[in-house]
Amino acid sequence: MRLYFIHGGNRVWFSSWLETGAWPVVLLPITIGYFYRRRNQNRSSPTNFFLMKTRLFIASAVIGVLTGFDDYLYAYGVARLPVSTSSLIIASQLAFTAAFAYLLVKQKFTSYSINAIFLLTVGAGILALHTSSDRPANESNREYLLGFLMTVAAAALYGFILPLVELSYKKAKQELSYALVLEIQIVMCLFATAVCTVGMLINNDFKVIGREAREFELGETKYYILVVGSALIWQCFFIGAIGVIFCGSSLLSAVIIAVQLPITEILAVIFYQEKFQAEKGVSLALSLWGFASYYYGEFKHAKEEKRTAQTEMLPVSNHDEPQPCEL
Repeated sequence: MRLYFIHGGNRVWFSSWLETGAWPVVLLPITIGYFYRRRNQNRSSPTNFFLMKTRLFIASAVIGVLTGFDDYLYAYGVARLPVSTSSLIIASQLAFTAAFAYLLVKQKFTSYSINAIFLLTVGAGILALHTSSDRPANESNREYLLGFLMTVAAAALYGFILPLVELSYKKAKQELSYALVLEIQIVMCLFATAVCTVGMLINNDFKVIGREAREFELGETKYYILVVGSALIWQCFFIGAIGVIFCGSSLLSAVIIAVQLPITEILAVIFYQEKFQAEKGVSLALSLWGFASYYYGEFKHAKEEKRTAQTEMLPVSNHDEPQPCEL
């Protein structure tokens, strides 16, 4: 996304549209899943292409509209801020997710998950010590501040969206499967794209895309490669985010997103020649430590549950039964 803005792109609504605009590609695995179900189910019973019921559709549509506005907030921040700055602000969504997960889905916290949240948040905070040195030279204080505030709002809103998805799973009143999760993904991205499409129409983005491609500093071909590649990568991100919620929790999804922070920092150094100060090294270590802490806690919890389940399944031994007294 930052590459688009660095080399001549300036359409924020179009950039936000790309975050969810590749939703039709999800129809391919859904179609494969439909034919698989049709082949394995009884031929006399009808097989529906879509599994989603009305209640879940409405919930997914509402979340999709919120996602559309979140896309714009995030894209605006990326357009105004350096990669290192925007990524560290987005990492704060972990704290927002933890708070909303506690309120919406009664998320239970362990010492390991609290430690992970603390370390990842501190890791992001350490990077804030040198944000002023990363400010673009051709950008006014007002633009920088507005981009900063927009990115904070994007982090807060997405921190609300993730637990909202988990709440939708819990209140779905139908059996969840990954095929159904993909349908939720389509509905969410469809409505998010609709919101961004309205923004593009109001901003006349569709009329200038061709001219922007011709004037792009890297060339017209690379412009379209960048656009298509960005849309596909974003679609993988959203599928992964809601898929992790299905397999785990919204907090786990937020932890994985927060771990992207040090990776983004390293890539920014490699591709954009941004400085890698000592603070970024400390942040990287803390982020990896927090990630390892969370997964160790989950591994230990799963091991204890498995041991408990095996104990409950063991038959009662004859030695444990009361024996008759011998006179």
